Amino acid sequence: MGALHQGHLSLIHAALKENTFVVVSIFVNPTQFNKPDDLKNYPRTLAKDIELLKPLKERVFVYAPGVEEVYGGDLVSGSFNFSGLEQEMEGEHRPGHFNGVATVLSHLFRLVKPDTAYFGEKDFQQLQIVRKLVNILQLPIKIVGCPIYRTASGLALSSRNQRLNAIQLKEASFIYKTLVEVKTNFDSSSIEALSHWVKLQFKQNSILDLEYFVIADEATLKPVQEKTQNINCRAFIAVFAGEIRLIDNIALI
Repeated sequence: MGALHQGHLSLIHAALKENTFVVVSIFVNPTQFNKPDDLKNYPRTLAKDIELLKPLKERVFVYAPGVEEVYGGDLVSGSFNFSGLEQEMEGEHRPGHFNGVATVLSHLFRLVKPDTAYFGEKDFQQLQIVRKLVNILQLPIKIVGCPIYRTASGLALSSRNQRLNAIQLKEASFIYKTLVEVKTNFDSSSIEALSHWVKLQFKQNSILDLEYFVIADEATLKPVQEKTQNINCRAFIAVFAGEIRLIDNIALI
């Protein structure tokens, strides 16, 4: 959705390694915002985005359509059944969000016709839903998940980081530090104990407010109560820094 940063560039470079040409779609999708102010305040920096991609112009094409081109005058979300993937975590806290994501991607996939599409694991729930979407629509597209790109402090890069003030930006690294501590203690502590510990850490933090922390099955995204060998667990977190919402996750295996 634009406001490109090094995390986006890491996806582009991953795509360039495996493909002849790469299309970068830049489109702030109105149907995936459940709060009008969030859509209004989302950073739009198309000129800077294009400038950032200029060194790659021989093999990278920017597709920045208008709303009319994507939606054809029918600015509504479709309704999708993702077998429960859409009801967990982000789906619970942002009603209709994934219907909006799936709708715009179905349009973009139709317009661009990619062989392969690359998505970052920072939005891991979205990544799983995109994989399901391609299966539902029976599209001949390979979906590739790419590792989260982080700053030296561990903060996951996000376009929303541009809206953080200096204090919030510095404190935001606490999110990843907390996830790392959860991963370190995953084998020796119960899921209940880890969840309680995370909530306590954020209660003591005056800058960041915890919205949710969940340890879930990577495949189903359903919360896990007890650890078992046949489930790959991942910790998911959503945090507010003032009005700015940040998400992150970490594999626990």
